[in-house]
Amino acid sequence: MKNCPIKIKQLDHVVLKTRNMERSLEFYCQTLGCTIERTVPTALLVQLRAGVCLIDLLDVSDGNERHSNAQEQNMDHFCLTLDDWDEKAIRKFLIERGHSMSETVLRYGAEGMGPSIYIKDPDGNQIELKKSVIDTAKDGGK
Repeated sequence: MKNCPIKIKQLDHVVLKTRNMERSLEFYCQTLGCTIERTVPTALLVQLRAGVCLIDLLDVSDGNERHSNAQEQNMDHFCLTLDDWDEKAIRKFLIERGHSMSETVLRYGAEGMGPSIYIKDPDGNQIELKKSVIDTAKDGGK
């Protein structure tokens, strides 16, 4: 689409819910060859390196209520890395099309830390739009 400020570079990561972290780690690491990139115990999350992307495993066992729809959907969200990050233009573009979005928050992805926002598609699937890596010189060291 002409004048669209959202320029997708690649899929950054997908977040899958698991009811058995040990079994999932065995499958993704031993069967598919992923490696553990990092763990975030407070979020009940293990991030696996899958080539240039990440597969995040989110523990929803034992009735973990921190994550809505734990039993209804198996995917939490997927993340798209954007080539350009003009937050003001992206927000304006989405608002003009009637989409609501989250606040901007720094999050870790396949290419490192960067600002991101969440939106939903017409079916309610959550999508994270993310700048790949913070350029500390350009962003004033933030």
